[in-house]
Amino acid sequence: MFKLNLKIALRNLWRNKGITAINVGGLAIALAAFILVMLYFTYETSFDKANPNYKNIYVVGRIYPDFKTNYTPPPLGKAIKQHFPEVEKMGITKGSFFELVLKNGNNTVFTNNFLQADYQAAEILDLKATGGLEKPAGDVERLSYLSKESMKTLFPDKTDNKPEMVTVGSSAMGITSKINGSIINNPHSNVTFDGVSIGNELGQGENYGHNNYTTYLQLKPGTDVANLEEKITRLYRAELLKGETDRETIDKIKGISTFLDPLANQHLKPKAGNDAPYKILLALSVLGVLILIIACVNFTNLSIAQATKRAKEVGVKKVMGAFRFQLAIQFLTEILMQCFAATVLALILAELVLPGFNNLFLLKLSIWQVDNGLVWQLPLILFLITFIAGIYPAMVLSGFKPALVLKGNFATSKQSYWLRNGLLVFQFSIAVIFIIGLFIINAQLKYMRSQDLGFKAEQVVYIKNIAYFNNPDKFEPVREKILKIPGIKSATVATGIPNGDANGTNTYTSNGIQASINYLDVDFDYFETLDIKLKAGRFFSKAFKTDTANSAVINESAAAKYGLRNPIGQTITGCNTNYKIVGVIKDFKDRGFENATQPTIYAIKDPCGNPKMEIMLKIEENKMADALAALKAQWPEINKLDGENFRYAFLDELYGRLFKKQEQLQSVFFAAAVLTIFIALLGLYAFAKYITNGRLKEIAVRKILGATDVQLLKLINSSFFTLVVIANIISWPVAYIVTNMWLKTFAYRIDFPVLPFVTTTLITLLLTIVTVSIQAKKAVNANPVDALKYE
Repeated sequence: MFKLNLKIALRNLWRNKGITAINVGGLAIALAAFILVMLYFTYETSFDKANPNYKNIYVVGRIYPDFKTNYTPPPLGKAIKQHFPEVEKMGITKGSFFELVLKNGNNTVFTNNFLQADYQAAEILDLKATGGLEKPAGDVERLSYLSKESMKTLFPDKTDNKPEMVTVGSSAMGITSKINGSIINNPHSNVTFDGVSIGNELGQGENYGHNNYTTYLQLKPGTDVANLEEKITRLYRAELLKGETDRETIDKIKGISTFLDPLANQHLKPKAGNDAPYKILLALSVLGVLILIIACVNFTNLSIAQATKRAKEVGVKKVMGAFRFQLAIQFLTEILMQCFAATVLALILAELVLPGFNNLFLLKLSIWQVDNGLVWQLPLILFLITFIAGIYPAMVLSGFKPALVLKGNFATSKQSYWLRNGLLVFQFSIAVIFIIGLFIINAQLKYMRSQDLGFKAEQVVYIKNIAYFNNPDKFEPVREKILKIPGIKSATVATGIPNGDANGTNTYTSNGIQASINYLDVDFDYFETLDIKLKAGRFFSKAFKTDTANSAVINESAAAKYGLRNPIGQTITGCNTNYKIVGVIKDFKDRGFENATQPTIYAIKDPCGNPKMEIMLKIEENKMADALAALKAQWPEINKLDGENFRYAFLDELYGRLFKKQEQLQSVFFAAAVLTIFIALLGLYAFAKYITNGRLKEIAVRKILGATDVQLLKLINSSFFTLVVIANIISWPVAYIVTNMWLKTFAYRIDFPVLPFVTTTLITLLLTIVTVSIQAKKAVNANPVDALKYE
């Protein structure tokens, strides 16, 4: 019986090879997209899962009225470990903020992130050194490790695990350091580094004002995390209140709290960070599922459309004694065969597309890795889509009544009319949502690329540097040498560059208002180099000696924050310094379009600031190449600490990386829109063929009675035209809600447009008319005699 059913299935599939090809092809394309989404989803949601204590590790964060941060002071972690027994381990880390140059002879590596960690943090984060992680001796010793790749670059012939000496920075400076070995840098972890310096304790002697460490807690299984958060908050407030007598400060401290953020959250949706990666992953996952659902709907619709061709077969089998269960199994087996063929084809398509996908998301995913989840996901998906796409057609086919179908009356039955049309409307509704989404994403990206940023990143070169220039007098000789090079218009140094990174935050008081605002420590010519616009007052100038002592420039947001109508000459106090406001600049989008411009104070002297290391140069466009070549040649003389290690980047390229996630989303929506409309049109084409073939006699009679080709095409198109209009109307509210939610993630965005809705409707109607007309034209041009000669 099985052999007979298999033969019938294969013959039926071959007889209807056009519909079979559309079914298998459409499903294969959707499955290929879904496979890529599964690979990406599995990769993104499995960061740090290799850590044996993954579920019990938390990051300690602080919540202020104006912001959240993962940065904490060293004493807080010690106090937590001392007071709360549910904390099994506590460790702290501190990242580096500059690029470190390491050399061994002619071999050089540049480490962008040399992580400092105490030994407990190394254990919590499961850091593994070659030959085993050693515990430093005493409180002073630091053990330094480099990644395997860096060690291989510096010591290509090294075969043992013995420590090695390297030169730090310029060879002329003669600074050396010991590297104890290599350490495994897991690329699938939130904790990334080029090298690690491990000590028994970090932050000795630092108090609660040094908030530049990350504190990790490893909790005992079963710990009530919410209760522990409350206890840590009370502890932190108590520590800050020690010795405090100022009522205003006491009230402010009472408004501060802490939180515990699971290690699992750090990659996609940290409580004190950007959750854009999570939204991208969620959007991509939903798109993948919807594309697969559309393909399943397409499969179901075409299977139901083919039902009449199998009606007499079912009738005969039932008369011969076949049970409905047996027939359902037979039809499900046929569908399983098609789904299996689609899965094989999908794997081939996914393998072909994967390089482009990896390039888009900067990944190295592979279909043939055992740990990527496809081994169990694909069989599960195969049987799931077989069930979803096949269960209803199988029930419909196996449920035909023999007496009805053998009389030939089933062809005129309306049993599946509403379902077929409903599924077609569903397909086009999803396609319309994707197309509208694509138009709106394109509009927002066009807006972001064309809007005035408030500063000019073009022709600004960022010079990577490891020297500190906190004192303007120290940078002045460097500036003078740089400006002697033809083409260089200005030079400055600051604690940060406008590339999307957050600035430091501190508490300042002005106009009787105390608030936490951002700060950025700069030097002369900072605003001029970036062409930032002045709203009132003046920029920093060497003509005013007080500018290097206690002068400050604030932005519009800071002036509004403190309610300063006439800020020039007013005082703003912070970090034990009374700053005199000498200028107000217009807000500029230093953190891109997703984050609003923060109230910021700019000063040349800041006792609480960070090292000024970020050198920026404004260079004439037509002299860029010559100026960079001269800088490289003269850099050992200009900046001896860097010496021969001249590195640079263009600021506009660094800022452009802020658009990367949205450009990825744009590419994803483009692919999704193309796939969904393509699959929907495949189904529409096959469905139109079925409907047209069922109306051949009607078309023949109408032609004989004088109907023109245009009238017949209009007749056939009318029902599909109506369905597509309904699909557009249904999808508009959903598209509006989804795209509006996405637009609200931007602080600076376009007004919600209406044109994409109209354009999408016209596009889908045009594609529908063309697709249906191509199929209908064959029936319209056919000889009426061929359709009526048997009547």
